[in-house]
Amino acid sequence: MDADRPVRHGEEAQLHSIGIDIGGTKVAAGVVSSDGTILRRTQRPTPSHSPAAVEDAIVALVAELSRDGDIASVGIGAAGWVDSDQSLVRFSPHLAWRNEPLAARLNQRISVPVIVDNDANAAAWAEYRYGSGRDAKVMVCITLGTGIGGAIIINGKLFRGAYGMAGEFGHMGVVPEGHWCPCGNRGCWEQYASGNALVRDARALMREGSPRAAALLAAVDDIDHLTGPDVTHLAVAGDPVSRELIADVGRWLGKGLADLAAALDPDLFVIGGGVSAAGSLLLDPAREAFSRTLTGRGFRPPASIVLARFRNDAGLIGAADLARHAIDEPPGARAFWPRRRTHRRARTRLPRRRLRDLVAERQQRA
Repeated sequence: MDADRPVRHGEEAQLHSIGIDIGGTKVAAGVVSSDGTILRRTQRPTPSHSPAAVEDAIVALVAELSRDGDIASVGIGAAGWVDSDQSLVRFSPHLAWRNEPLAARLNQRISVPVIVDNDANAAAWAEYRYGSGRDAKVMVCITLGTGIGGAIIINGKLFRGAYGMAGEFGHMGVVPEGHWCPCGNRGCWEQYASGNALVRDARALMREGSPRAAALLAAVDDIDHLTGPDVTHLAVAGDPVSRELIADVGRWLGKGLADLAAALDPDLFVIGGGVSAAGSLLLDPAREAFSRTLTGRGFRPPASIVLARFRNDAGLIGAADLARHAIDEPPGARAFWPRRRTHRRARTRLPRRRLRDLVAERQQRA
């Protein structure tokens, strides 16, 4: 690229971002355009609990997706506590990140700017920008995967809290002295309303040898090989026990949403993540439990509960868009970032650093 050549109107939109969603079981990546379209994609299993191995996987995915030379930035959605500068992963319950300077390490190995954010923040941003939450005033996004992720968007701004760690709803205590959680506490919400909870209860039923678990037992050659998608597939196909297991997760989901509604008063809950593939089998019992336990029910407008538009793709789409926003509006120690623009800023003839200049500078340093 010629860093001295003026940028013509529309050129910046031709430069895409890579979004990477790092989960407990897989790393998904894609090239995403400015309108939220995934142009190219790839994924691989999360390699291990080693931070170095995960970092190597990210670098390999970026190299694979950057071959066309049209990449301006990279956004990482990480399952863990990410600081407000979008650089440090302070803690991850499901991966071995402890105060991991992930952004700094990746910026040394990748030739375009890299930011890191919480995976649920990334998913929520995708749904607000392009998906099910576009018209929401106060939107709470819940992702049901290995655990529970959460994020809050208020009047077009992603709320991060004082230290960048808002939205960790999965670790609210809901059952005193309940199941142990990888975070170190007991009775966390995600131990009852997540993919892990679904699989744990299904395997427990299988180990009892109940005739009602026949379909579950027939689905795998080893009980320990059963996965959440296996249970969801059987539920959608009509297996009564699998449907009961999904409904249990849905009821716990609805109770937790009612607690969040009491605290945050949202107009919309968006439910994503792998477990959301169960659709109405999950949401119908969730809505029923929500309506039954909502504080002030009958005297307040209830929040809507809807499925995420992008399901498992939300994290990588949102991470890519956050990386694109970081070019013009760098993240910092602020409670709200980014801020969705409601109008275009007036053009000015004053010189300023443009996207192409930043990319060219980064590539020269690489």
